[in-house]
Amino acid sequence: MKKLLSRLMFSVFLFLATVFNVYGQETALSSATEECLGCHRELHPGLVASWEKSRHSRTTPAAALVKAAISRRVSSDSIDKSLRDVVVGCYECHSLRADLHADSFEHNGYRINVIVSPKDCATCHSVEADQYSKNIMSHAYGNLVDNSLYRDMTAAVNNNYHRKDKDLVLGGTDKKTEYESCLYCHGTKVEVKGSATRQTAFGELTFPVLEGWPNQGVGRINPDGSKGACTSCHSRHEFSIEMARKPYTCSECHKGPDVPAYKVYEVSKHGNIFHSLGKDYNFDNVPWVVGKDFTAPTCATCHASLLVTPEQKVIAERTHQFNDRLAWRLFGVPYAHPHPVHADLKDVRNSQGLPLAAEMNGTPVAKHVIDKAEQDLRNTRMKAVCSSCHSTEWSEEHFRRLDNTIARTNDITHEATKILMDIWEGGYARGLPQGASIFDEEAERMWTSIWLFYANSTRFASAMAGGGDYGVFADGRYQTTEQLYRLNDYLKLHESLDSKVPKK
Repeated sequence: MKKLLSRLMFSVFLFLATVFNVYGQETALSSATEECLGCHRELHPGLVASWEKSRHSRTTPAAALVKAAISRRVSSDSIDKSLRDVVVGCYECHSLRADLHADSFEHNGYRINVIVSPKDCATCHSVEADQYSKNIMSHAYGNLVDNSLYRDMTAAVNNNYHRKDKDLVLGGTDKKTEYESCLYCHGTKVEVKGSATRQTAFGELTFPVLEGWPNQGVGRINPDGSKGACTSCHSRHEFSIEMARKPYTCSECHKGPDVPAYKVYEVSKHGNIFHSLGKDYNFDNVPWVVGKDFTAPTCATCHASLLVTPEQKVIAERTHQFNDRLAWRLFGVPYAHPHPVHADLKDVRNSQGLPLAAEMNGTPVAKHVIDKAEQDLRNTRMKAVCSSCHSTEWSEEHFRRLDNTIARTNDITHEATKILMDIWEGGYARGLPQGASIFDEEAERMWTSIWLFYANSTRFASAMAGGGDYGVFADGRYQTTEQLYRLNDYLKLHESLDSKVPKK
């Protein structure tokens, strides 16, 4: 009886909320969303509270569409009539395109999807969804699991080992480990594996059983076939633009040592200003006004946001194709090289047939990477952001230093690669010539550390004006040369031992 009375009182509250919400603005809550909230407020109060704080909970698409183009947060020109005049609630998102969702199920008289995918978000945010589909992040799952070299790396890092005849032998794969390690950020493939009936506070209900869930990785393969997760940056159910604009969101995956963007940002001059003054920034304004809303950039400033001057002159257009202001791919590969032409890297091969866009000596494979003209265009976009606070000479010299850092770190990686190839050729480790993994022996781990950790850190420190120490002693040039010495000593030691073995 108490539960029934509680739900009745809440229904009265929701009725009043359809006229005026807590902000005093007119709202229109659909009856379906009203019914969702009736149960989920009791079951998941934190989830409902997040949604109530969201712009979705107090704005209809119709109201969003009438804003001036530069201030609009929706990019679709038209939105279905059934959605236009109600706020964006539970049902409005979780019922979209149900016939295309393998995770769709009957739930209290409604057809509901467990996962809201980028193609669903495209109902209102079509431009952003299209841009994201061209983003290398959206292909992060396939670019990892379909790349034989990276599969060897994840196997060497993640799998259980056992000792056999005094050697360490790789164990079998473990999906749960994959899901909370590499695929936490790259994204899982979410598949429906049947259904299960569970006892709930509202009786016995049936739900789909999902493999690879939960996950919010940037390249998640969703049950409707789409790629990516908007919730990687705009966490559900508040979907805050403020959260997406703060560096803490990016730090969830870009923390290092393989992608140390956040670590570098923390010790950069930009990071220093943000941590000192960021509490006074306006992270919610659209467009984002340089010098008024903020005075030092965050990750979103340089890579995503629509930026304008106080006079509303556009400095940089909003983008969710996060590499369209980036000329170089700096991390995740042995050599920094121009960004790939296509975000889907399944057809990328160098002359040795390896799934890399550069040769083993660092030379980019021209057909797989953007040309100089496209690099210059992307640099021009980024320099426009820099020049909103810095002089032309400051910006130009910054990019000249980055180019030099890329050349120097590629050179030292090449030296390390030549040493490793001599180790393989001498039979002191098994790698490419033997058709074996290149990540599971001591010499190979030293080589990997040089480019995956320390060359990467050096490049990030340079690209993000991250201060000298991070790119030198913290995780940079010192460790790069230290590992190079160790790798060369490994080769000399084995050659010396080999020379002392009597020849037959």
